[in-house]
Amino acid sequence: MEFRTKLTLFSLLLLSANASDNGLALTPQMGWNTWNHFGCGISEDTILSAANAIKQHELDKLGYNYVLMDDCWHAPARDPSTNAPVADPEKFPNGVKDLSDKIHAMGLKFGIYSSAGTKTCAGRFGSLGFEEIDAKTYAEWGVDYLKYDNCNNEGRAGTPLISYERYNNMSMALNATGRPILYSMCNWGEDGPWNFAPNIANSWRISGDIYDNFARYDDRCPCTSMLDCKLAGFHCAAARIIDFAAPVGQKAGTGHWNDLDMLEIGNGGMTHDEYVAHFTMWAILRSPLILGNDVTNMSNDTLSIITNQALIAVNQDPGTGPANRIWKKEVFTGDGDISLWQGSLQNNVFVVAVMNTSPHNQTVDILMEDAFLDQGAAYQAQPYEFFDLWQKDSNGNWGKSIGTVQGKFSVTVNTHGVKVWRAIPKPSNSRRAGEL
Repeated sequence: MEFRTKLTLFSLLLLSANASDNGLALTPQMGWNTWNHFGCGISEDTILSAANAIKQHELDKLGYNYVLMDDCWHAPARDPSTNAPVADPEKFPNGVKDLSDKIHAMGLKFGIYSSAGTKTCAGRFGSLGFEEIDAKTYAEWGVDYLKYDNCNNEGRAGTPLISYERYNNMSMALNATGRPILYSMCNWGEDGPWNFAPNIANSWRISGDIYDNFARYDDRCPCTSMLDCKLAGFHCAAARIIDFAAPVGQKAGTGHWNDLDMLEIGNGGMTHDEYVAHFTMWAILRSPLILGNDVTNMSNDTLSIITNQALIAVNQDPGTGPANRIWKKEVFTGDGDISLWQGSLQNNVFVVAVMNTSPHNQTVDILMEDAFLDQGAAYQAQPYEFFDLWQKDSNGNWGKSIGTVQGKFSVTVNTHGVKVWRAIPKPSNSRRAGEL
């Protein structure tokens, strides 16, 4: 029986091996989503106002191109004669196709939401059993992106094969439309989607839902690891999701990405340093960067964080994968930790980061033999010019050079903060930096 199950899964994987090969998400997708700030309180005006704000702030020029309409866009029921999905006529009096056309006219892309269940998470009609008619309708509406949730799945989960089959039904339906539609699975890390989703989707959620907090433990997000998690839950703090992401980075790459959930920057629940750490880690872990705030009403601080071009460039670096956690050290028992991360970028460039989840500032020595563990002895011994990606240079660009590092360096990281650098190999006669 076990052999037959494995053979069936292998056969299904072969049949759909090209389902996610749609030319999309060659780098992690970027955009804005209604849910984190507006929840069910959405309308045509909400979405068009956000699209206009994206253009006004020129966020699209940085890559924020997808305008995503989450849950609660639905009418009370499907079309009784065709079973096609129908939008709420009060919230969307001109229909979804008209909304999509208006967003496209701005040079942006449009996304929609459904669930691989009988109902969505907010109780609207889901797509389970209606995959073909829904995908066909989305394509007719000009949809460019589908976020596909996991609520009310009628128990069709519990093994990778069962979850794979349910999500693959929509993957094949989208593929059959002939329209390139980015497929963003949102099954909360259930059944280890990083092991099967790369064959059918462009991205997949790895955990329960984020909430606007950096490090608070919440019983509603009970797992300490997602690798064998039985209840993904929700109310997962940013630092918890970063922990979840650390071991599964190896599964992400061009066209298929681990999704750490939408960004909370600007929603008010974290400090400046916490939002900086949140954005930094999402960027270097190559998560989709999907804004979740009210982009029509942003502070200068929020705008400054989400427009850090140096970190966006790391996130969008072509052909490379997520940063890896080299080590994590507990500061005091139960009092947070400090961790070292490193990732390879194009052209022999690297990103190095240190994150502090403890409630106190921490000073730590970073050894180059640790930072360049994967690259070997020659890389560990040579000097690097380090560019601080949260300092601006004399031209006002993020990424100020702080000198050359060789052997080791000392760094102080604020509580719930991060330090992150771009590291470029240098000749050995360069000047050296002191404490970073």
